[in-house]
Amino acid sequence: QVQLMESGGGSVQVGGSLTLSCKVSGGTIMTYSMAWFRQAPGKAREGVACIGGDGSRYADAVKGRFTISKDNAKSSLFLQMNSLIPEDTAMYYCARRSQYRCLLSEYEYEYWGHGTQVTVSS
Repeated sequence: QVQLMESGGGSVQVGGSLTLSCKVSGGTIMTYSMAWFRQAPGKAREGVACIGGDGSRYADAVKGRFTISKDNAKSSLFLQMNSLIPEDTAMYYCARRSQYRCLLSEYEYEYWGHGTQVTVSS
């Protein structure tokens, strides 16, 4: 059974940085695509970044500030977040898609973690 567990969330001030981690157990991430999504209160869940065999993609709102990476040997996914702004405040989720190509649509991902909270204050 594939399980995903996020960590690394917290509270930071505007301009600060955080690195989120997602540990995958019960399955590989080597040949599959992975992604980070986020959901703010009262808003729909949105794709933040994904990484797959065809490279990585980012939402326009985070381009140039966030970097997604993964360590296949450790079955771990990461999201380095810099220059954080209050609009980045949300619950962040990692997800795995059983396909090679990465997409930023939540409907394409079969496995999800429970999320880690990121709060950015001014």
